[in-house]
Amino acid sequence: MGSINQQMGAREWAMLLALALLWGGSFFFVEIAIDAVSPLAIVFLRVALAAIALWTFAAFIGRPIPRDRRIWAAFAVMAVLNNVIPFSLIVWGQRDVGAALASILNATTPFLTVLVAGACLPDERMTPNKVVGVIIGFFGVALVVGGNGVIHIGQNLIAQLAIIGAAFSYACAGVYGRRFKRMQVDPIAVATGQVTMSSLVLLVLMLVSGSALPSPNTGLTVWLALVGLGLFSTALAYILYFRLLESAGATNLLLVTLLIPAVATGLGVAVLGESLDAADYAGVAVIGVGLLTIDGRLLVSAMPKP
Repeated sequence: MGSINQQMGAREWAMLLALALLWGGSFFFVEIAIDAVSPLAIVFLRVALAAIALWTFAAFIGRPIPRDRRIWAAFAVMAVLNNVIPFSLIVWGQRDVGAALASILNATTPFLTVLVAGACLPDERMTPNKVVGVIIGFFGVALVVGGNGVIHIGQNLIAQLAIIGAAFSYACAGVYGRRFKRMQVDPIAVATGQVTMSSLVLLVLMLVSGSALPSPNTGLTVWLALVGLGLFSTALAYILYFRLLESAGATNLLLVTLLIPAVATGLGVAVLGESLDAADYAGVAVIGVGLLTIDGRLLVSAMPKP
């Protein structure tokens, strides 16, 4: 297995921030579409549109998609762990849990990834700075989304456990996805294979559940939101996801879940005219400290020179 960069460089940080922006923006797309389209249909269209886009892109740049059954079996496992299970659990859980608390619970992903990766991957051992950094970042997320969400953590326990289950599934996906580097599968091919298998699984679930696709009369704004969700927040995002997974590893990659609430809040201010209070700014600062702690540079810079 090829080694990964425990300490991310400028390139990895740029990809991480871009990924946070793409996935943070997905909240806007979903908010536009959710009143007109069923949750399962939104998830299916998200991965199906991404699959079409990625197959087209791969053909355009001449990037071959593997035909090996062993690789496609791995794509199927990745699809279930990284799309089908977490998307479904989050949609189900958010029937009873608000977006703020859901964001806090989903931000447990990096901590769970530290545990899973530390147990399964020899080059992503669970170091003290990673554990401390993730805990700091988690409290930063709590500040960004607001203290009111934390107060209600004891309520709607099953729904909350569902979202934590989604976070655990994301953590397992990040660790499982490391094998594609060893299998020498290009990140674009991995992204294409994953969303293709996700589309097939979700199509079966739609047929079984009787969920309907949006009608042709659905408004243009909704369709544009669905296209944005598929092309930008999924197709482009997963190209970055697998490139970052290949170079920086699962633990560093899933720091993105700490950034997403801050990005979503920032977009709300810039696009929707929402306002930030002192706790929001403090939360963003705490998240930054957590990221630097996990990266290791904060501790290294604080240590006295020999």
